[in-house]
Amino acid sequence: MSEPPQSVKSPSGRPPRLPVEKRSLFERLVEFISPGPDSKAELMETLADAEQRELIEPESRLMLEGVLRMADMSAGDVMVAAPRMDLLDIEAPYDALLEQVISAGHSRFPVYDGRRDNIIGILMAKDLLKLQRAPELSLRTLLRPAVFVPESKRLNELLRDFRSNRNHLAIVIDEFGNTAGLLTIEDVLEQIVGEIEDEFDDKDAESAVYTLADGSYRVAGDAEIDDVNEAFAIRLSSEDFDTIGGLVAHEIGHVPRRGEAVDVGPLRFTVMLTRGGAVRWFKVTRIPADAPPS
Repeated sequence: MSEPPQSVKSPSGRPPRLPVEKRSLFERLVEFISPGPDSKAELMETLADAEQRELIEPESRLMLEGVLRMADMSAGDVMVAAPRMDLLDIEAPYDALLEQVISAGHSRFPVYDGRRDNIIGILMAKDLLKLQRAPELSLRTLLRPAVFVPESKRLNELLRDFRSNRNHLAIVIDEFGNTAGLLTIEDVLEQIVGEIEDEFDDKDAESAVYTLADGSYRVAGDAEIDDVNEAFAIRLSSEDFDTIGGLVAHEIGHVPRRGEAVDVGPLRFTVMLTRGGAVRWFKVTRIPADAPPS
Protein backbone atom coordinates (compact mmCIF):
# COMPACT_ATOMS: atom_id res chain seq x y z
CA MET A 1 0.00 0.00 0.00
CA SER A 2 1.47 3.34 -1.09
CA GLU A 3 2.01 6.07 1.41
CA PRO A 4 0.16 9.38 1.07
CA PRO A 5 2.31 12.13 -0.47
CA GLN A 6 4.24 14.14 2.04
CA SER A 7 3.72 17.89 2.09
CA VAL A 8 6.80 19.91 1.23
CA LYS A 9 7.87 22.35 3.88
CA SER A 10 10.10 25.38 3.67
CA PRO A 11 13.29 25.57 5.76
CA SER A 12 11.25 27.37 8.42
CA GLY A 13 8.97 24.37 8.74
CA ARG A 14 5.98 26.08 7.13
CA PRO A 15 4.46 25.12 3.76
CA PRO A 16 5.79 27.31 0.90
CA ARG A 17 3.57 30.15 -0.31
CA LEU A 18 1.99 29.77 -3.71
CA PRO A 19 3.03 32.38 -6.34
CA VAL A 20 0.85 35.43 -6.27
CA GLU A 21 -1.18 35.99 -9.42
CA LYS A 22 -0.36 39.55 -10.39
CA ARG A 23 -3.15 39.89 -12.94
CA SER A 24 -6.52 40.94 -11.67
CA LEU A 25 -9.62 38.84 -12.22
CA PHE A 26 -10.84 41.40 -14.78
CA GLU A 27 -7.57 41.20 -16.77
CA ARG A 28 -7.72 37.41 -16.84
CA LEU A 29 -11.36 37.53 -17.94
CA VAL A 30 -10.56 39.96 -20.79
CA GLU A 31 -7.68 37.74 -21.92
CA PHE A 32 -9.96 34.70 -21.88
CA ILE A 33 -12.65 36.43 -23.94
CA SER A 34 -10.24 38.26 -26.31
CA PRO A 35 -6.97 36.32 -26.57
CA GLY A 36 -3.92 37.90 -28.18
CA PRO A 37 -3.13 37.51 -31.88
CA ASP A 38 -2.07 34.03 -32.97
CA SER A 39 -0.60 35.00 -36.35
CA LYS A 40 1.11 37.90 -38.09
CA ALA A 41 -2.09 38.64 -39.98
CA GLU A 42 -3.99 39.00 -36.71
CA LEU A 43 -1.17 41.13 -35.31
CA MET A 44 -1.44 43.39 -38.36
CA GLU A 45 -5.17 43.74 -37.70
CA THR A 46 -4.44 44.54 -34.06
CA LEU A 47 -2.03 47.29 -35.10
CA ALA A 48 -4.59 48.72 -37.51
CA ASP A 49 -7.18 48.70 -34.75
CA ALA A 50 -4.74 50.44 -32.41
CA GLU A 51 -4.24 53.15 -35.02
CA GLN A 52 -7.98 53.65 -35.45
CA ARG A 53 -8.31 54.01 -31.68
CA GLU A 54 -5.45 56.56 -31.80
CA LEU A 55 -3.27 54.45 -29.53
CA ILE A 56 -0.39 54.62 -32.02
CA GLU A 57 0.45 57.01 -34.84
CA PRO A 58 0.00 55.92 -38.47
CA GLU A 59 3.77 56.19 -39.05
CA SER A 60 4.42 53.88 -36.11
CA ARG A 61 1.97 51.28 -37.42
CA LEU A 62 3.61 51.33 -40.86
CA MET A 63 7.06 50.85 -39.35
CA LEU A 64 5.91 47.99 -37.12
CA GLU A 65 4.25 46.30 -40.08
CA GLY A 66 7.46 46.80 -42.05
CA VAL A 67 9.46 45.04 -39.35
CA LEU A 68 7.03 42.10 -39.39
CA ARG A 69 7.15 41.81 -43.18
CA MET A 70 10.94 42.11 -43.26
CA ALA A 71 11.27 39.04 -41.03
CA ASP A 72 9.89 36.94 -43.89
CA MET A 73 11.96 38.54 -46.64
CA SER A 74 15.33 37.58 -48.06
CA ALA A 75 18.02 39.40 -50.02
CA GLY A 76 16.64 38.05 -53.28
CA ASP A 77 13.28 39.72 -52.63
CA VAL A 78 14.51 43.32 -52.68
CA MET A 79 17.84 43.25 -54.54
CA VAL A 80 18.56 45.19 -57.71
CA ALA A 81 18.89 42.43 -60.31
CA ALA A 82 22.25 41.97 -62.03
CA PRO A 83 21.18 43.29 -65.47
CA ARG A 84 20.18 46.60 -63.86
CA MET A 85 23.31 47.04 -61.74
CA ASP A 86 25.53 50.06 -62.40
CA LEU A 87 29.04 48.60 -62.64
CA LEU A 88 32.44 50.10 -63.38
CA ASP A 89 35.05 48.46 -65.59
CA ILE A 90 38.47 48.41 -63.92
CA GLU A 91 40.09 48.96 -67.33
CA ALA A 92 37.94 51.96 -68.32
CA PRO A 93 39.70 55.34 -68.68
CA TYR A 94 39.27 57.92 -65.95
CA ASP A 95 37.02 60.23 -67.99
CA ALA A 96 34.63 57.37 -68.80
CA LEU A 97 34.50 56.34 -65.14
CA LEU A 98 33.84 59.90 -64.02
CA GLU A 99 31.04 60.35 -66.56
CA GLN A 100 29.38 57.10 -65.45
CA VAL A 101 29.64 57.98 -61.75
CA ILE A 102 28.11 61.42 -62.31
CA SER A 103 25.34 60.02 -64.51
CA ALA A 104 24.33 57.24 -62.10
CA GLY A 105 24.63 59.38 -58.97
CA HIS A 106 25.46 56.54 -56.57
CA SER A 107 27.99 56.79 -53.76
CA ARG A 108 29.30 53.20 -54.21
CA PHE A 109 29.93 51.13 -57.31
CA PRO A 110 30.84 47.47 -57.80
CA VAL A 111 33.90 47.15 -60.04
CA TYR A 112 34.45 44.23 -62.40
CA ASP A 113 37.45 42.91 -64.29
CA GLY A 114 36.94 41.40 -67.73
CA ARG A 115 33.31 40.32 -67.39
CA ARG A 116 30.46 41.84 -65.40
CA ASP A 117 30.09 38.75 -63.26
CA ASN A 118 33.69 39.03 -62.03
CA ILE A 119 33.32 41.68 -59.31
CA ILE A 120 36.66 42.45 -57.68
CA GLY A 121 35.73 45.22 -55.25
CA ILE A 122 33.70 48.32 -54.42
CA LEU A 123 34.69 51.87 -55.40
CA MET A 124 33.52 54.84 -53.36
CA ALA A 125 32.62 57.70 -55.71
CA LYS A 126 34.55 60.15 -53.57
CA ASP A 127 37.70 58.03 -53.92
CA LEU A 128 37.64 58.60 -57.67
CA LEU A 129 38.76 62.18 -57.01
CA LYS A 130 42.05 60.83 -55.67
CA LEU A 131 42.92 59.71 -59.20
CA GLN A 132 42.47 63.25 -60.44
CA ARG A 133 44.87 64.57 -57.82
CA ALA A 134 47.36 61.74 -58.22
CA PRO A 135 47.07 60.12 -61.69
CA GLU A 136 49.91 57.74 -60.86
CA LEU A 137 47.64 55.90 -58.45
CA SER A 138 46.11 52.62 -59.57
CA LEU A 139 42.36 52.28 -59.41
CA ARG A 140 42.84 48.83 -57.90
CA THR A 141 44.45 50.34 -54.81
CA LEU A 142 41.29 52.38 -54.16
CA LEU A 143 38.93 49.42 -54.21
CA ARG A 144 37.35 48.22 -51.00
CA PRO A 145 36.50 44.56 -50.37
CA ALA A 146 33.16 43.40 -51.72
CA VAL A 147 30.75 41.61 -49.40
CA PHE A 148 28.92 38.63 -50.93
CA VAL A 149 25.69 37.20 -49.53
CA PRO A 150 23.37 34.43 -50.79
CA GLU A 151 19.92 35.21 -52.17
CA SER A 152 18.39 33.30 -49.24
CA LYS A 153 19.95 35.50 -46.53
CA ARG A 154 17.24 36.98 -44.32
CA LEU A 155 16.92 40.75 -44.36
CA ASN A 156 16.97 41.07 -40.57
CA GLU A 157 20.26 39.15 -40.48
CA LEU A 158 21.67 41.26 -43.30
CA LEU A 159 20.73 44.47 -41.50
CA ARG A 160 22.54 43.24 -38.41
CA ASP A 161 25.61 42.49 -40.54
CA PHE A 162 25.47 45.91 -42.18
CA ARG A 163 25.44 47.57 -38.77
CA SER A 164 28.20 45.48 -37.24
CA ASN A 165 30.55 45.50 -40.25
CA ARG A 166 29.77 49.07 -41.33
CA ASN A 167 29.20 47.93 -44.90
CA HIS A 168 26.50 49.65 -46.90
CA LEU A 169 26.44 47.44 -49.99
CA ALA A 170 26.43 43.68 -50.56
CA ILE A 171 26.65 41.63 -53.75
CA VAL A 172 23.95 38.96 -53.89
CA ILE A 173 24.92 35.61 -55.41
CA ASP A 174 22.73 32.74 -56.53
CA GLU A 175 23.03 29.05 -55.67
CA PHE A 176 25.66 28.56 -58.38
CA GLY A 177 27.89 31.37 -57.14
CA ASN A 178 26.95 33.77 -59.94
CA THR A 179 26.10 37.42 -59.35
CA ALA A 180 22.34 37.76 -58.94
CA GLY A 181 22.18 41.42 -57.94
CA LEU A 182 23.13 43.91 -55.26
CA LEU A 183 21.57 45.23 -52.09
CA THR A 184 22.27 48.33 -50.01
CA ILE A 185 21.50 49.16 -46.41
CA GLU A 186 19.04 51.73 -47.73
CA ASP A 187 17.13 48.98 -49.57
CA VAL A 188 16.78 47.09 -46.28
CA LEU A 189 15.77 50.09 -44.18
CA GLU A 190 13.18 51.10 -46.75
CA GLN A 191 11.30 47.88 -46.00
CA ILE A 192 10.70 49.34 -42.53
CA VAL A 193 10.41 53.09 -42.99
CA GLY A 194 9.38 53.28 -46.64
CA GLU A 195 11.32 55.02 -49.38
CA ILE A 196 14.05 57.23 -47.93
CA GLU A 197 14.17 60.80 -49.14
CA ASP A 198 17.24 61.50 -51.24
CA GLU A 199 18.87 64.40 -53.00
CA PHE A 200 16.30 64.22 -55.79
CA ASP A 201 13.40 64.91 -53.44
CA ASP A 202 12.38 68.53 -53.31
CA LYS A 203 8.94 68.95 -51.82
CA ASP A 204 8.92 72.67 -52.49
CA ALA A 205 9.66 72.33 -56.18
CA GLU A 206 6.87 73.47 -58.45
CA SER A 207 8.05 71.89 -61.69
CA ALA A 208 7.93 68.15 -62.33
CA VAL A 209 10.50 68.23 -65.15
CA TYR A 210 14.14 69.14 -64.52
CA THR A 211 17.12 69.36 -66.84
CA LEU A 212 20.17 67.45 -65.60
CA ALA A 213 23.82 68.31 -66.15
CA ASP A 214 24.31 65.62 -68.81
CA GLY A 215 21.45 66.94 -70.94
CA SER A 216 18.92 64.34 -69.84
CA TYR A 217 15.84 65.11 -67.76
CA ARG A 218 14.42 64.12 -64.39
CA VAL A 219 10.65 63.73 -64.46
CA ALA A 220 8.39 63.09 -61.46
CA GLY A 221 6.33 59.93 -61.62
CA ASP A 222 3.19 61.86 -60.70
CA ALA A 223 3.76 64.47 -63.42
CA GLU A 224 0.70 65.09 -65.56
CA ILE A 225 1.03 63.64 -69.05
CA ASP A 226 -0.06 66.99 -70.47
CA ASP A 227 2.84 68.67 -68.65
CA VAL A 228 5.29 66.13 -70.08
CA ASN A 229 3.87 66.67 -73.57
CA GLU A 230 4.34 70.40 -73.19
CA ALA A 231 7.88 70.12 -71.82
CA PHE A 232 9.09 67.81 -74.61
CA ALA A 233 6.81 69.09 -77.39
CA ILE A 234 5.36 65.61 -77.98
CA ARG A 235 1.91 63.98 -78.01
CA LEU A 236 1.57 61.10 -75.55
CA SER A 237 -2.02 59.93 -75.08
CA SER A 238 -3.66 61.04 -71.83
CA GLU A 239 -7.04 59.40 -72.42
CA ASP A 240 -6.50 56.37 -70.15
CA PHE A 241 -3.91 57.73 -67.70
CA ASP A 242 -3.44 61.04 -65.94
CA THR A 243 0.18 60.67 -64.83
CA ILE A 244 3.32 59.64 -66.67
CA GLY A 245 3.99 57.01 -63.98
CA GLY A 246 0.71 55.27 -64.76
CA LEU A 247 1.41 55.32 -68.48
CA VAL A 248 4.92 53.89 -68.07
CA ALA A 249 3.72 51.17 -65.69
CA HIS A 250 1.14 50.18 -68.30
CA GLU A 251 3.80 50.01 -71.00
CA ILE A 252 6.11 47.86 -68.83
CA GLY A 253 3.24 45.60 -67.76
CA HIS A 254 4.04 45.61 -64.03
CA VAL A 255 5.03 47.94 -61.22
CA PRO A 256 8.34 49.47 -62.42
CA ARG A 257 11.47 48.71 -60.41
CA ARG A 258 14.54 50.85 -60.02
CA GLY A 259 16.80 50.64 -63.05
CA GLU A 260 14.13 49.43 -65.47
CA ALA A 261 13.78 51.32 -68.75
CA VAL A 262 11.04 51.52 -71.34
CA ASP A 263 10.51 53.52 -74.51
CA VAL A 264 7.31 55.53 -74.74
CA GLY A 265 6.94 57.50 -77.93
CA PRO A 266 10.19 59.37 -78.65
CA LEU A 267 11.35 59.17 -75.00
CA ARG A 268 13.19 56.58 -72.95
CA PHE A 269 12.10 56.43 -69.30
CA THR A 270 14.51 54.89 -66.78
CA VAL A 271 13.30 54.43 -63.20
CA MET A 272 15.54 56.34 -60.78
CA LEU A 273 13.55 56.10 -57.55
CA THR A 274 10.40 54.31 -56.39
CA ARG A 275 8.26 54.82 -53.31
CA GLY A 276 5.33 52.82 -52.01
CA GLY A 277 4.94 50.80 -55.20
CA ALA A 278 5.01 53.88 -57.46
CA VAL A 279 7.76 55.65 -59.36
CA ARG A 280 8.98 58.85 -57.71
CA TRP A 281 11.48 59.91 -60.40
CA PHE A 282 12.31 58.95 -63.95
CA LYS A 283 15.44 59.78 -65.90
CA VAL A 284 14.25 60.69 -69.38
CA THR A 285 16.25 60.92 -72.58
CA ARG A 286 15.26 61.37 -76.19
CA ILE A 287 15.71 58.21 -78.24
CA PRO A 288 18.20 58.61 -81.10
CA ALA A 289 16.71 57.77 -84.47
CA ASP A 290 19.05 54.77 -84.94
CA ALA A 291 18.82 53.45 -81.37
CA PRO A 292 17.46 49.91 -80.77
CA PRO A 293 14.39 49.63 -78.48
CA SER A 294 15.04 49.19 -74.74
